[in-house]
Amino acid sequence: MTGAALSQIADPAACPRLVIKVGSALLVERGGALRREWLQALAGEISEARRRGQQVVVVSSGAIALGAARLGLSGGGRTSLADAQAAAAVGQIALAGAWDELLGAEGLVAAQLLLTLEDLEDRRRYLNASSTLARLLDQGAIPVVNENDSVATAEIRFGDNDRLAARVAQAAGADAVALLSDVDGLFDRDPKDPEARLVREVRGVDEAVRAMATGGSGSGMGSGGMVSKLEAAEIAGRAGIALAILNGTHARPLARALAEDKGTLFVPQRRDGGRKVWLGGRIAPAGVLTVDAGCAAALGAGSSLLAAGVVGVDGDFARGDLVTIHSAKGDRLAQGLVEYTAAECRAIAGRKASDQAALLGYAPRAAVIHRDHMVLL
Repeated sequence: MTGAALSQIADPAACPRLVIKVGSALLVERGGALRREWLQALAGEISEARRRGQQVVVVSSGAIALGAARLGLSGGGRTSLADAQAAAAVGQIALAGAWDELLGAEGLVAAQLLLTLEDLEDRRRYLNASSTLARLLDQGAIPVVNENDSVATAEIRFGDNDRLAARVAQAAGADAVALLSDVDGLFDRDPKDPEARLVREVRGVDEAVRAMATGGSGSGMGSGGMVSKLEAAEIAGRAGIALAILNGTHARPLARALAEDKGTLFVPQRRDGGRKVWLGGRIAPAGVLTVDAGCAAALGAGSSLLAAGVVGVDGDFARGDLVTIHSAKGDRLAQGLVEYTAAECRAIAGRKASDQAALLGYAPRAAVIHRDHMVLL
């Protein structure tokens, strides 16, 4: 999807494959009951999309909130990791059953995929997930995806379904993502401010755009906020995937947002190749390499990362792990697969190639991170 109109989300020529993300606050009342009429209307919209020739993937939250109500857990099931995992185990059955029933009433087949962070961080498992999504879509099914919160931990998880939706869009080869939220989109300041204005189009997430976002979930049930939605837009944008933030609190939210042309559309500014899409979308780096200004400029021009430009090493990583590259000011520049362990990086940081053999005890490799295994952020 290369245009800059929200209406293209419903155009099968511009957007043959669409990912729709639904948050907990939209699916579940505060008391833990499913918003059945709202979900039924959304199922109808998905059916309409299928009839006009679009393939649809759903990323659905709600398992923890539903399960917590059934188990009688306080705090919506988020008081502890054990509560969240137990609530998810119970709630996922109810959530999958609701989607299966309501999509089935529209003549559609629902399929459930529960993913962990590692399923999309590991290259082989990412390709397996991609293959499964492709096959389901080819067969006309509606994949309903959620994070597998019954086994996810605080350290190994997406943390919110906004980023999961963007990663699933990459794996599915989608053209656009619609994040259904409790606000109309991104505002230039706190939406509670009467002077706040809706930002209708964003071409590239920069510091000015990030400054508009405020963290946290207004409902208290979800785990995402506007910051996570901007991160999702960046992940999707690297793959040439458009992302829209739309208000999902109304009945038939897609039709309403498109009819009123109300929402924020993030127009992608690049389209990386398949492997770099996967690399750029990974969100669990094992460490950080800080580089000097000259090195930062060279990376921007397409160079590999050489040890001479490294001025700081953080983390405990092994060869082949994902690390992020930061500027001296702390800006995220790139990430990629490192050719050395953290200890080796510390030994050769700032040193020329001619000095490295003596420090390492073997001939140095061509780069700390080769440009073929690195993606600019």
